[in-house]
Amino acid sequence: MPDRGGGPTGPRIRVGRPSRRVRTLLMTLGLLAVLAMAFVMFAGFWTDWLWYRSVHYSSVFTTTLWTKIGLFFVFGLLMAAAVGFNIWLAHRLRPPLSAMSMEQQSLDRYRMGIAPYKRWLLLAITSLVGLIAGASASGQWRTWLMWVNGVPFHQKDPQFHLDVSFYAFDLPWYRFLLGFGFAAAVLSLIAAALTHYLYGGLRITSPGARATAAATGHLSVLLGVFVALKAVAYWLDRYGLAVKSSDFKATGNWTGLRYVDANAYLPAKTILFCIAVICALLFFATLWRRTWQLPVIGFGLMVLSAVLIGGLYPAIVQKFQVEPNEQAKEAPYVEKNLKATRDAYGIAGTDVQDYAGASDTKDKAELRDDADTVASIRLMDPNIVSPTFQQLQQVRNYYGFPSNLDVDRYTKDGKDQDTVIGLRELNLAGIPKSNWINDHFRYTHGYGVVASKGTTADSEGRPVFTEYDLPSKGDLGAYQQQIYYGEKTTQYSIVGGPQKEIDYSDDSGEKTTSYKGKSGISLSSPVNRAAYAVAFGEPQIMYSGAIGEGSRILYNRTPKERVEAVAPWLTIDGDAYPAVVDGKIQWIVDAYTTTNGYPYASRTTLGDTTADSLTAANNQRAVVAQQNQVNYIRNSVKATVDAYTGAVKLYQWDTQDPVLKTWMKAFPDTVESKKSISPELMAHLRYPQDLFKVQRELLTRYHVKDAQTFLSGSEVWQVPDDPTNKSGSAVPPYYLSMKLPGDSSQAFSLTTTMTPNGRDNLSAFVSVNAEAGTPGYGKISILKLPTGRTVDGPKRVQSQFNSEPSIAESIRLLRGGDSEVEYGNLLTVPLDGGLLYVEPVYVRGGDLKYPLLRKVLVTYGGNTAFEDTLGQALNKVFGAESSTEPPDEGTTKPPTSSNPTVQAALADAQKAFDQGQEALKKGDWTAYGEAQKDLEDALKRAEDAQAKADKAAGGSGADKTDGKGTDKSGGTGGSPSPSSSPSSSPSSEKSPGSS
Repeated sequence: MPDRGGGPTGPRIRVGRPSRRVRTLLMTLGLLAVLAMAFVMFAGFWTDWLWYRSVHYSSVFTTTLWTKIGLFFVFGLLMAAAVGFNIWLAHRLRPPLSAMSMEQQSLDRYRMGIAPYKRWLLLAITSLVGLIAGASASGQWRTWLMWVNGVPFHQKDPQFHLDVSFYAFDLPWYRFLLGFGFAAAVLSLIAAALTHYLYGGLRITSPGARATAAATGHLSVLLGVFVALKAVAYWLDRYGLAVKSSDFKATGNWTGLRYVDANAYLPAKTILFCIAVICALLFFATLWRRTWQLPVIGFGLMVLSAVLIGGLYPAIVQKFQVEPNEQAKEAPYVEKNLKATRDAYGIAGTDVQDYAGASDTKDKAELRDDADTVASIRLMDPNIVSPTFQQLQQVRNYYGFPSNLDVDRYTKDGKDQDTVIGLRELNLAGIPKSNWINDHFRYTHGYGVVASKGTTADSEGRPVFTEYDLPSKGDLGAYQQQIYYGEKTTQYSIVGGPQKEIDYSDDSGEKTTSYKGKSGISLSSPVNRAAYAVAFGEPQIMYSGAIGEGSRILYNRTPKERVEAVAPWLTIDGDAYPAVVDGKIQWIVDAYTTTNGYPYASRTTLGDTTADSLTAANNQRAVVAQQNQVNYIRNSVKATVDAYTGAVKLYQWDTQDPVLKTWMKAFPDTVESKKSISPELMAHLRYPQDLFKVQRELLTRYHVKDAQTFLSGSEVWQVPDDPTNKSGSAVPPYYLSMKLPGDSSQAFSLTTTMTPNGRDNLSAFVSVNAEAGTPGYGKISILKLPTGRTVDGPKRVQSQFNSEPSIAESIRLLRGGDSEVEYGNLLTVPLDGGLLYVEPVYVRGGDLKYPLLRKVLVTYGGNTAFEDTLGQALNKVFGAESSTEPPDEGTTKPPTSSNPTVQAALADAQKAFDQGQEALKKGDWTAYGEAQKDLEDALKRAEDAQAKADKAAGGSGADKTDGKGTDKSGGTGGSPSPSSSPSSSPSSEKSPGSS
């Protein structure tokens, strides 16, 4: 075998350290790696600081940061000190090593191995546990700030008579401290035991005593600390019963004390507290007695007591005292839960009134007139017509609308009208050529508001636009139209520098602009450029010539994420909506304060209770919750985000909310006074959907005020599934201007229906006054239907619509060819003791890529109508014509063209349309089908002819549209299609969908 040292048997092999050059290279690479990691961490910190400073909420960043740092170091050092001290003490108390047993001989190798590194090992262990503990503690910054800034609720719980703030702000912090204490005691105990074992203080196999007196005393004290902490836990558990959740078979989810809690668990916790204190004292006594006998007996007694007193005794009380007479035993506690839950969710003032469910009015003409005034029935479904907005008002492919539009109110001629509104936002998927410059420098923003009347369509079933075209014009007047911040704007943009941005395009070509706002962060500094290059993983930010003097980077651009970032203590409503306010486009965002510590109030899961058919289809509408399980919620803050500057403003909406007052103490000067809300902004504030969804879910059980009824479960309701959606999700609530029984005028409201648990008939109609700034704002009204009468709910009404033979045949014809039928929102309107159901029906047919309103379904009192217009349907249902019905709005003149071929095709289309209407009157479905085919053929000829004319003229018909979707050269919507069927305005007949 070769000799490594060299010699006659083989060559010498030199084994030594690497050369100086290699060592220098390795050290350099290591240093560069450390510097790179440090700069990555610095980039994240620095860009966050710059962003918060740019939105003028730097105090939020600094307060949060220093709180996290303080908690990290305080609790990290405490944990490190506790563990380190006990390791040091165990080492200090080690016995002298005398006769070496086999066990000690084997351990001696480990002792010798770590002897040179004892200090470093101690430092490593304490640093590790300190880092872990500090990181865990820093995550409790909200708990700390709420504890140190908490303000009283001035409401006391009914069991212990403590202010609610104790449960909401104090108890969570005490529980964290207790958990930290347990962790420190357990880790210290483990570390001390291992050290004693390593140095002979504890023996497992050696003969003689198993532990030295010093080790016994040390470990006994640590065990005593652990048991003392357990005593504190038992004491806090007494108060925790007031916010404890449990499964109560009579009601399902339950929070607060029940009979067994008050009469078994509460005294049991007190007894266990006393036993734990005694047991802890016995452990401490080993410092003098040096024996484990009494502490072990005491600990065994505590464990046995926990099983018998804390587990078995309450089970016996429940089985033999409560269950035989549950309603009588639980009733007092149910009363407390009912009151607390209704207070915590803001439903205590709910007005419940009986409602007949059927009209007793004999005068049909009077009913018909009432139908015109009871509600502004919205035929334009904001969740259906987005593709129509897209097709008629997109103008360019790089613009887009959200899949769900919004409903707001705008005043015209002194009257409020429900309006469907959407913003023409930037859609990067539609830009002509995608590259870094186009994506982030040239295409940076959307442009303009598009709005339509909510209650009517034009003669072709299209929205009647009140704000339209590019640049937008219409009823909203002059305003800043550029949209740099929106729901679809998720990428960063670099603006204001040498690279010009595309502002918008019209017939004369592209218009360019350069951002003039103060939003975003300047990239003039090389440090900023390097930080953002690292943060966004885009090295071109470092050296691109497109970035120069004045360049600013915009990011975090969706309204919800901006509000969440500047107010991380708030829960954000899922639906931000735009409004034109004071010459600016403002996103309005509703925000909530929540807590999970309101005594006796039942908990709800925000993610579940706010889910419906809309959130199932569009995850962007989901609530942004700081904590998913809550039992107190308030719409405390109304926030706005400027679509041009990105400026975020928070307004105090609920001036009495103690949770908001607590956060305002923690983050002063971040929330503005309610008085700062301008009248123009107030006109567009509304009751938030997610809060209403939470409240309606609670009202399925908590609409009753009587404990006996609550316990019987006979009045439990449920939120029905959306009858027009196959996902099985809950029906969303709808905004609608309507007049409730007893009201003198319409109010903008948010409405929903309720059905009995497991059944499809109607139990109640629920609405809330959503008109901010009015005396009735936020008042929830329930029209409760009689249990002895079956009133059809939404699912049954939809089923009747679908099963009516004449309606089914009409639907089949509308689906002719490759057309699709889409049902709009099924609206429910209380009318003279009965319920009026209205549902718009849209058709997306042939080459048409967007839905048009074609029919209106109406039912009342068992009578159903399926007509072209709402007025016709109401006339048929009530058997009378309205004496006050206004003339149809939005009716457009027949499209015209200077092209003779197009004129001839449109004339044929008009003729086919008229023939189809005549066939409908006679019920001749065969003739109607043939007329529809002729209509499509004629419109296709008109489309082809117009396209050829546009091509010859060098223009794009799709871009030559006016605000109503009518082609400026004479066609409609840029390309004639079944949507642009000629109106029969010269005659008395109306086209399908006009209203």
